[in-house]
Amino acid sequence: MFEYALLRVVPRVERGETMNAGVVVYCRARSFVVARTHLDEARLLALDPRADLDGVRGALDAAEAVCAGGVAAGQAAAEPPGSRFRRLVAPRSTVVQPGPVHTGLTCDPEAEAERLLELLVR
Repeated sequence: MFEYALLRVVPRVERGETMNAGVVVYCRARSFVVARTHLDEARLLALDPRADLDGVRGALDAAEAVCAGGVAAGQAAAEPPGSRFRRLVAPRSTVVQPGPVHTGLTCDPEAEAERLLELLVR
């Protein structure tokens, strides 16, 4: 079993428009967490021509770093994978927001992350 959530870009909160830009996948049985991201800059700029591309990319890169652990994850590096997943899917009102958490079954959570990225983001 695994859990996942989309990472959505909300360039202008007042308009309520979102764009999928990544997916976070967690598998407790494998002690596995990963974020895969893809920013379609043209699509984002169509929603908001003044969007901060560097800021959005930085937030997406930070999500990947938190999942990867190590020095780039900052304080989250010492947390177990489940805690890092929960940290990323906690509601927030920033430009990059998590969607609802969903569950599924897989034998290969890494491949599932790639499949979901292709299916729901690209």
